[in-house]
Amino acid sequence: MMEEVIIMIKNNIKSNPPSATGEGSGGRLLRPWFLAARPKTLTGAMIPVILGSALAYHDGVLNWTLVLCCAFFAGFMQIAANMINDLYDFQKGTDREDRLGPERACAQGWITPKAMKRGIAVVLCLASITGLVALWLCWKELPYQGIELLLTGVVCILFAFLYTYGLSYLGLGDVLVLIFFGLVPVCGTYYIQAHQITTPAILLGFISGISIDALLVINNYRDREQDRISGKRTLVVLLGERFGLFHYMAISIISCWLSILLCYYIGGKQLYFQIVTLVYLSLHIYAWTKMREIRSGKALNHILALTSINMFIFALMLAAAISITNKL
Repeated sequence: MMEEVIIMIKNNIKSNPPSATGEGSGGRLLRPWFLAARPKTLTGAMIPVILGSALAYHDGVLNWTLVLCCAFFAGFMQIAANMINDLYDFQKGTDREDRLGPERACAQGWITPKAMKRGIAVVLCLASITGLVALWLCWKELPYQGIELLLTGVVCILFAFLYTYGLSYLGLGDVLVLIFFGLVPVCGTYYIQAHQITTPAILLGFISGISIDALLVINNYRDREQDRISGKRTLVVLLGERFGLFHYMAISIISCWLSILLCYYIGGKQLYFQIVTLVYLSLHIYAWTKMREIRSGKALNHILALTSINMFIFALMLAAAISITNKL
């Protein structure tokens, strides 16, 4: 009898997934939005802010209030982009039943498309408010009175839509990651504090964008068969599985080389940067080896999580190496 009751409870749980309809407890109402926000991806949004702020600290211009504004803006924009992706992939039919990645809110029926659109609007408003607060705090000190940052914010919002609504389906996802997870947020975080963009800031932008691209590469490598069926032409779909493996490995080599180059530009301690690159390269090679062994299936989600941890460790160590340069 007890076994039958347990089975009934389990079946009831499966048949009543998280809902945004307002039924049930507050936790039940918020859980689908928490899943739609994809909090695990926020490390990718924070890394550029961390690196740009480390360089600002190195140059003696760090402003913690502006750093927090940049972090919140980046976080809100990441969440908005995730929700836009959730909605559009559902409408386009990309989130199929054979999906290998995490479940999506719209595809599972946890959040209706109409509710998701409202959620996207709310999050974008929060990002805009955060950006305007940062602008208000420093516009008088900026070369162009903040117009440059205002335009940058508008472009970020525009491409949050364009990435999912077409560009990621044309093999341009990696380029956009380089720009909007590298050059724009790193240089933007540094610029709002230092009021200029320097060669080290640009180098850090490339390091950030290239290292974070590893997440997109492993994601596209995992989903290559499903993407091919859905008509999503990622680089892995266009150039093949072997290119995906090569691309993933090349990311660490290029990131490490640029880190050593950065060391020379800022007059850093070579030993610190060598340790950073060796640790990151070792972690990345380990993940790449496991990626080659697994090759396909949901088991690659483990490599995705491992990649996220590796790049965050790399970012923290690199930020520390930058920060302590000329401080000891």
